[in-house]
Amino acid sequence: MLHPVSRIVDLLDPSLNRVTNMSMGEARARVLEGNPEHIRGIDGSFALVAAEGITVRLARSLDRPMRYFLAKRHEGPALYVADRIDTLHAALQTDGLDNQFHPSYTRMIPAHYVVEIALVGCPDPDPVYTRFFTPQRNSQPTTLDDLGEKYVGAMAQEVEKWLRHIDAGQPVGVAFSGGIDSGAVFLVVHHVMLRLGLSPARLKAFVLNLDNGPDTSQARAFLSQLGLSVFLEEIDSSPDRLDIAETLRVLEDYKPLDVECAAMGLELCRGIRSRYPAWRHLADGDGGDENLKDYPIEENPELTIRSVIDNCMLYQEGWGVGRIKHSLTYSGGLSRSYVRTYAPARKFGFSGFSPYTQPAVVEIAEGIPFAALTGYDVPTLYSLKGEIVSRGVKAVTGFDMPVFPKRRFQHGAIAAEQMRERLDGSEHDYRRTFHGLYA
Repeated sequence: MLHPVSRIVDLLDPSLNRVTNMSMGEARARVLEGNPEHIRGIDGSFALVAAEGITVRLARSLDRPMRYFLAKRHEGPALYVADRIDTLHAALQTDGLDNQFHPSYTRMIPAHYVVEIALVGCPDPDPVYTRFFTPQRNSQPTTLDDLGEKYVGAMAQEVEKWLRHIDAGQPVGVAFSGGIDSGAVFLVVHHVMLRLGLSPARLKAFVLNLDNGPDTSQARAFLSQLGLSVFLEEIDSSPDRLDIAETLRVLEDYKPLDVECAAMGLELCRGIRSRYPAWRHLADGDGGDENLKDYPIEENPELTIRSVIDNCMLYQEGWGVGRIKHSLTYSGGLSRSYVRTYAPARKFGFSGFSPYTQPAVVEIAEGIPFAALTGYDVPTLYSLKGEIVSRGVKAVTGFDMPVFPKRRFQHGAIAAEQMRERLDGSEHDYRRTFHGLYA
């Protein structure tokens, strides 16, 4: 009896894995075993493939996009795994299998799940999804001072692990706007560097300035109030450099807000790379809004304050695996949209990091008793992040952090009306343009 011969093509970059509490061999063995508690014990940033026989298991952290394409061959199925759609397509072209390809046929591994695929050939069985991270809800105190200290304290622990992983002497940048999330990241990085005896001269806060966008003055004011202006470096660019075609190629997605954010990320990373050819490490504040549920509910007709508060990790994972609106091609929530930060950084050779994506920090955030603290009042929810984070920054670093009104990255780098002149497409327009790359 003839058996199909399966093939696995792992195109992920192993140098991006940053596991702090075990060897990569042990981490991969845990993924192969498939025990969710053991996979939860992998501490750090990872995207791993492990196989034995016809069984393949894949798992990743929230900050590591991971995709696959299952191709059919006469000899047996071939599983291609990468962080990008175009990487999958190029590998299929090399192997003469690109006639099977369409971007919508690729699949994203959802964050916080181990996915099991059986390479048995036609018909391909559905993957099996097993959650390995389930934070306990409403487990934290209701006092804002205690919540802030625990939340920012968890951030500081993750920042310390990250800094210890970086070679001594290498510079460290923070993508900075002076907003709550990037502001807290910068102050915590600064604090931890001093506590570890590292030179703060290695640190810079990079703010994107597209024709005097409001973030520039906000970043100046933030650091000036704290006597830290020496760390600010403005990256100047022009709205004329915003390129929708390039952005869609890099982002590989079509949600307008993520397209706008990625366009700004490309300009920031391009400017840093032009000025500093060897710079590698760049921290950011992506995930802070998701953790503390600080998005305008009124902008999304699908949401209510109850759905936002009562659904575990709604902003991190979307509606979730097994739900009708869950996208197999993209997953959902930050599991999908973190590509807006990851892809621009990778294009220009940066290794990114956000403490807000780490499970220890997400776990504290999901344990916050939002219903009790807000009474399901929308304005109260919107004010909560500034209260919690500023109190936590004070407790952990000693800084009285300025708190400015919320503004999205793309709306701070450039005036909204100028941005719309360059990035005015609809989701349908962007999807059609992106799919046209493979027509």
